[in-house]
Amino acid sequence: MFLAKKLLGGIIDVVSNIDPAQFVPSEPPQPRRPLAYAEQHENDEEKQFRRVFQQLAGEDMEVSPAELMNILNRIIAKHGDLKTDGFSIESCRSMVAVMDSDSTGKLGFHEFKLLWNNIKKWQGVYKSYDADGSGVIGADELPNAFRAAGFPLNDNLYQMIIRRYSDESGNMDFDNYIGCLVRLDAMCRAFRILDKDNSGTIKVNVQEWLQLTMYS
Repeated sequence: MFLAKKLLGGIIDVVSNIDPAQFVPSEPPQPRRPLAYAEQHENDEEKQFRRVFQQLAGEDMEVSPAELMNILNRIIAKHGDLKTDGFSIESCRSMVAVMDSDSTGKLGFHEFKLLWNNIKKWQGVYKSYDADGSGVIGADELPNAFRAAGFPLNDNLYQMIIRRYSDESGNMDFDNYIGCLVRLDAMCRAFRILDKDNSGTIKVNVQEWLQLTMYS
């Protein structure tokens, strides 16, 4: 019990001076609608993206973690300037989980579109802050890279992220950068939803806590 209190106390110390109002998470994906409704109300860009999505997702019109892994790895294979070991199945399971707003275990059209747009946006940030052109972001480049993505964190949180997502030299490659930001974005979005009075604090029961932490 003492160790648990010490651990939780340490985490609270790390995050207690964070202002969640500074974070800029993406808007939640739109709810699923019947295809006929979507086709009548989508603009040309959305219709074009839906055609691409149909080719990627297949007959069930949903993207599974394995399908997401194949899609992302095919894309990054064309970008020699992005250093990566490739997106793992575990990383893609985590991304699907935090983007899966309707708990189907797969990504529907709007969930996938939000993820796709975020990855494109964060790819631009990643390349901009890879100052030395090494293909990775070093520990000294990370604060600005996360700030530009909408997440100004304190030094303690940066150190936690480096331990979790960077290599032994403190360098973060592209797949870990994206995996970290997808999770960070989703957690901030969940916090904003639960912080109903905009007080900067939330109260959750054990069921809500386990749902937040275990399916992510």
